[in-house]
Amino acid sequence: MKKYLSLVTFSHTIFAMPFAFIGFFLAVTTTSHTFEWQKLAMMLLCMVFARNSAMAFNRYLDRDIDAKNPRTKQRDIPAGRISPAAALTFTLTNCALFIITTWFINPLCFYLSPVALLVVLGYSATKRFTALCHIVLGLGLSLAPIGAYLAVTGAFALTPVFFSLSVLCWVSGFDIIYALQDEDFDRGENLHSIPAWLGKVNALSLSTVLHIFSAIFIFMPVLYTNVGILYYVGIAFFCSMLIYQHLLVKPNDLSRVNIAFMTTNGIASVVFAAFFLLDRVWMK
Repeated sequence: MKKYLSLVTFSHTIFAMPFAFIGFFLAVTTTSHTFEWQKLAMMLLCMVFARNSAMAFNRYLDRDIDAKNPRTKQRDIPAGRISPAAALTFTLTNCALFIITTWFINPLCFYLSPVALLVVLGYSATKRFTALCHIVLGLGLSLAPIGAYLAVTGAFALTPVFFSLSVLCWVSGFDIIYALQDEDFDRGENLHSIPAWLGKVNALSLSTVLHIFSAIFIFMPVLYTNVGILYYVGIAFFCSMLIYQHLLVKPNDLSRVNIAFMTTNGIASVVFAAFFLLDRVWMK
């Protein structure tokens, strides 16, 4: 179990999971649908299964690349702690469990489950042919609030789309920052990334633009849903974390990339979700 949790970097669940809670409780508090523990549990299982399959497949597909990169050569497959066959089996098992779980939620989630898997699994191949791989990663994580909303309602709505667009821009932006570490390696291996394509300075500028759009999209629900002061406090905190991570990382100083990537963004998502949930309770 410990090896597989390491394989899928389970701690990184902290990025998308809070936004899944946002999508779920947005549906519960703004529609006629009521809270059900069973649906919440199945939503959480879907999140875990989808993310497990995506991360395990990424490690499986990138095993030769990871073995060459000094930064990643100690990952579980190149280090020999988990075999490629075991990682692929783990991927397929989680894909099957994800699809089965969606069948118990509602027909729309079940019909869309292969599409969701195509997005989250497809990201792993994109760095081989496009620098927009960061956007595809953001798209994969952005399915969390929409998917959770669909789990409750079985129907699309506009407000959760704003949260998904915010996640897309937020994740794409901080993944560009994370990829700064591999700029030279990516160029040497003919891999595609924004830093390898545009260089550190321009990559950081693009990341900044994406995070500005993330802040705009996270504000947009205010125009369509009744919110209280706590939601605005959450917005302010989230935006402050976006600004802070750009103060941490400079083109000539990448020593604090991991703080910007993991700590700052993890705190941003959890705290913003907490303020959102408290605001929904307050408004109700």
